[in-house]
Amino acid sequence: MKEVIEQLTIELQEKNPNITEDKARTWIELLASDFESSYAKAGYDYQGTEVVEKVVRQWIDSYGENIHEFAAGNPKYAHLLKD
Repeated sequence: MKEVIEQLTIELQEKNPNITEDKARTWIELLASDFESSYAKAGYDYQGTEVVEKVVRQWIDSYGENIHEFAAGNPKYAHLLKD
């Protein structure tokens, strides 16, 4: 999963130059963790890192350009991404 996190971090930074590498990595880790926990809470069996990677990559494609703006309005993440 470490290699997947690294690759997704690079992709997020390419999509959004407004965030640092550390913040991009934090975002990727948060998104992956949230997806895995939500998937488990819904009662689904773990499908592996491939599914997590696919979903997070879709989120990067859809929301990556503006992801830094999301933290400002969401206290769940804002404290983790402060400068």
